[in-house]
Amino acid sequence: MMRAVDAPSKGRSNKNAQSQEPPANRRRAVRSRPGSKKEKGLWDSGFRIVAGVDEVGRGAWAGPLSVGVAVLCAPITRIPRGMRDSKQVLEGDREQLFDKVASWCTAWAVGHAAPGECDELGMTAALRLATSRAFAQVPADLLPDAVVLDGSFDFVSRVSFDQLLDSGLPASWDPVVHTVVKADASCVSVAAASVLAKVTRDRIMRSCAESYPPFDFERNKGYPSPSHKRALRGYGLTAIHRRSWVFVEDLPWADPSSSRLRRRLLREPEDPLADDVVHDLVGAAGYPQPWDAEDELGPGEGSPFA
Repeated sequence: MMRAVDAPSKGRSNKNAQSQEPPANRRRAVRSRPGSKKEKGLWDSGFRIVAGVDEVGRGAWAGPLSVGVAVLCAPITRIPRGMRDSKQVLEGDREQLFDKVASWCTAWAVGHAAPGECDELGMTAALRLATSRAFAQVPADLLPDAVVLDGSFDFVSRVSFDQLLDSGLPASWDPVVHTVVKADASCVSVAAASVLAKVTRDRIMRSCAESYPPFDFERNKGYPSPSHKRALRGYGLTAIHRRSWVFVEDLPWADPSSSRLRRRLLREPEDPLADDVVHDLVGAAGYPQPWDAEDELGPGEGSPFA
C-alpha cells in the first residue's frame, strides 16, 4: 500500500502539481499494524480464551515445519511497539521484539514437525502434528475455546486420524476455528504467533548452520536460494533436508516413494501453497533477500509438489 498523494486543487496548474509530487522512488510503503478487532469480537461473543496460530517453514527445503500459538485473555494490555507480521519485520528487529511479545501473551508455544515427519506424513498432516505439539505445551486451563488461524485452510480442527498423531491433548478440547486470510497482518494474536514461530525457527536454523557450513543456513534458514542449491549439488542432502520434495528428484540420494505411499494411506490431500508460503519462497516486494545478488532460481524449483 502506497501513501496517497493529494490531488491538486482547482486553479493550480498541472505543472505545479507535478513539481510537488514526490519521485516514485522516494515513496514509502505503509506497513499495516495488526489490531485486536477480531479478538475483541470473539470475547464479546462469549469466548473466554482466544489464540492466534501461524506457521513458518512450510516452503523450506530443510529444517522443521514450525507452528506458533499466542494465547490471549481479555483485557489485553497495550500491544508491544513494533508488533507486525514477522514477514514485515527485519531479522534483527524480530529478535528484539521476541521477548516483548512472549511476555505480553497470556501463554505461548511453538511446536515443530521434523523433516522426516514432513516426508512421512506429508505437509498437511505435518502441519496438524506441529500444531498439536504447540497446543500440548499450553497449560490445560489456558487452552483456547476460539482460534484465529492465518489463511483459508483449517489445520487446527480435529480430523479422523488425530489418534495417529498422538497429540496428548484432552479429547474434549475442540475449539471454534476462524480462518482469516492475511490474519498475520490484521489480527494481533496471529501477528504475535508469527513472530514467536519465526524467531524460534530461525534460531534453530542458525544453530544447524554450524554443522553444515556450505549450505548457508544462517542466511537462507533452509529456504530455496542459489547458494543452497549449489551446496545440494555439491554435497547432497543433509540430515535435516526434506527428501520427498521435487527438488530431490535431480539428486541421487533419496527415494520418496515411501512417503507418497504414506500420504495415500492417510487419504488427506495436500493443501496448495498459500500466499504466505509463496512469500517465504520468493520474498516480499521491496524487502531485500540475502541471495538477491546471486542467480535466480529456475521456475518451479522451490515447489514441493510434483
